[in-house]
Amino acid sequence: MGKTVATAQEAVADIVAGSTIAVGGFGLCGIPSVLLEALLRSDADVLEVFSNNAGVEDAGLGPLLAAGRLRRIVASYVGENREFARQFLSGELEVELTPQGTLAERMRAGGSGVPAFFTATGVGTQVADGGLPWRYGADGRGRGARRARGAATRRHPHPRGCLCIVSSC
Repeated sequence: MGKTVATAQEAVADIVAGSTIAVGGFGLCGIPSVLLEALLRSDADVLEVFSNNAGVEDAGLGPLLAAGRLRRIVASYVGENREFARQFLSGELEVELTPQGTLAERMRAGGSGVPAFFTATGVGTQVADGGLPWRYGADGRGRGARRARGAATRRHPHPRGCLCIVSSC
């Protein structure tokens, strides 16, 4: 395939403004820190990111978030980053919280060419009843929530044209 590159900067060169990327790792373990640092040095912004979490202030996705480079994040856990909370609650960042298993299946399905799948995850929760806000306005009111797709199932489209960055360890 000839996809070996000499530097991290070359590896992220195809990630441009508006790209959708999937970032590997679990918490801060196994994150592609060298590639994330290279991405921070690039001009890419307005990024949509699929990841297990939003990182912390100085590691993982945290520095990209602090630099204002993320437009949207789809993650299963976002609890340890104050800048994430600030951007989300002020309407600067769109967020889709997704259960870990559903997030993993979205990545697997997308990589396999499966356009969408159904799951009963979220039945009886705010997700099934209309969803959590994906974005807040400056007035603190939620807006832009995904509409409920029925009491028993939700359709989960995978990210199209997604570039993945993962750690080799």
